[in-house]
Amino acid sequence: MDVTLRQLRAFAALARTGGFTRAAESLHITQSALSGLIKELETQLGVRLVDRSTRRIQLSEVGREFHSVVTRVLRDLDGALENIDNLKRLRRGIVRIAAPQLMASTLIPEVIAGFRKIHPDIQIHLMDCAVENAIAQAVRGEVDISIGPHREGLTDVAADPLFEVPFMAVFPPGHPLDNLKTIGWADLMRHPMIALQGQFTDQLAMDLQKQSSLTPARPSHEVTFMSTALSMVNAGLGVTAGLPYAQHLVDLYGLRARLLHAPVIRRQFFIYSRLHASLSPAAEAFVQYLHKHVGLREW
Repeated sequence: MDVTLRQLRAFAALARTGGFTRAAESLHITQSALSGLIKELETQLGVRLVDRSTRRIQLSEVGREFHSVVTRVLRDLDGALENIDNLKRLRRGIVRIAAPQLMASTLIPEVIAGFRKIHPDIQIHLMDCAVENAIAQAVRGEVDISIGPHREGLTDVAADPLFEVPFMAVFPPGHPLDNLKTIGWADLMRHPMIALQGQFTDQLAMDLQKQSSLTPARPSHEVTFMSTALSMVNAGLGVTAGLPYAQHLVDLYGLRARLLHAPVIRRQFFIYSRLHASLSPAAEAFVQYLHKHVGLREW
């Protein structure tokens, strides 16, 4: 049995208006086309749905029962189509993002604020966490996208390059490093170092050895979040190496940040999402906005 949507809408319009002329006008089709759709529907169902007279039509007993079902089906279908249209036109939707704690407290909020001005009906849920947890959430499908640095050996995840930034030396004002014309990694490591735990520091050590044969000294302190490291630098406990998007917090703590040379090491960041899983229209729009307002920025 091959009942079509056009037939159901024709039957619903006929039941609503009580006549072929008005029903045809409401659907913007001819009266003969409407009559043909009703006849096709009755033939396929094998029952009479409409009792016709010279003045008006009436639904048969079967037609009245069938009409209640058709009304519910069309209402649910129209609601679903409207919901899809709203998602497509970005009138509604949710974007779930995971980002490292420092990025989530500096760079990402300004991106969200700009995006919401354009798409006020889209909800943005931001999860701030440790770097490795941010990427893992994308792998597990707990968020639509996550933002994080390059990592080797990632599977089941798509990596979309976002931006690349150099490392900066971060130190208190009046520190001896500020007297140097250029600051090298060897200069930085002559002072007590506050470093991040885990792959952030491990990867940095490998990059230093690969590009300069420098072996990083054992840090004086290891912490989980860069905001903690900056606070400790502010307290005079040492210096640290950070990335330019932390500048807001660097300024907030009254610290200095300068490019690190010999060598200049850059860290590339990606937008991660589940491999072979399509993003929602809202998430796609946010990724495009992220590229436009962050990916093109010069650091």
